[in-house]
Amino acid sequence: MKLIALSLFFFLYTLKSYAQYTDSTNYHILLTSTGSINRTNKDRAYLLNNALNFGLKKKSFVLNSTSAWLYGKQNSNLTNNDFSTTLNFNLYKTLPHFYYWGLVNYNTSYSLKLKNQLLAGGGIAYSIVDKSNAYINLSDGVLFDQSSLIVGDSYHTYRNSLRLQYHFAIKELITIDGNHFLQNSFDRKGDYIIRSTTTLGLKLRKWISLTTALNYNRLNITQSENLNLTYGLTIDKYF
Repeated sequence: MKLIALSLFFFLYTLKSYAQYTDSTNYHILLTSTGSINRTNKDRAYLLNNALNFGLKKKSFVLNSTSAWLYGKQNSNLTNNDFSTTLNFNLYKTLPHFYYWGLVNYNTSYSLKLKNQLLAGGGIAYSIVDKSNAYINLSDGVLFDQSSLIVGDSYHTYRNSLRLQYHFAIKELITIDGNHFLQNSFDRKGDYIIRSTTTLGLKLRKWISLTTALNYNRLNITQSENLNLTYGLTIDKYF
């Protein structure tokens, strides 16, 4: 019951927005929570997905800090205990719709058999479409990966990090958002990472939406993957 109450609390206090920053907008706080609960006579399962984001924007610089925690159980068996925190920036200095990016990312994932992972690097990005109701962005770069697996193995490698990001708004009623990563190792054959998030939002009011999120992750070196479908509420807030 405590988990159900906590989940409902986060549903009601979710802060999320895909709107663009404006000239007068310098800060953005984002708190999200989605989840799913299933109970039958014999089985119980739940999944909670919580995230906190802080954004800072200057004239030619955007800084974002994001932390996310995915936790789930099937009866008394742990299925997910996955944590990620990222600090990233975008630097706008050259052509319109073009920018440089850099990030530092830490991950640990029970479901992917990943004990610790530190990623750091940078690259370039270009917005193919950049409108209020349609946004498509491609980015590419190089990341240094220092990882240790739950089975005890540790390694480091350099990865190519390719990302497709998009946002579509249909008649200010339906929103579709996606972030999809493919991160291949340069020197370890068959070592690749896939991270994919797709979110569908249905606006109930201008400031509140019903959302469904589909998340897929694969760490090929451990032959592990997870696929999670969660749902909740979204409240848009920029200031």
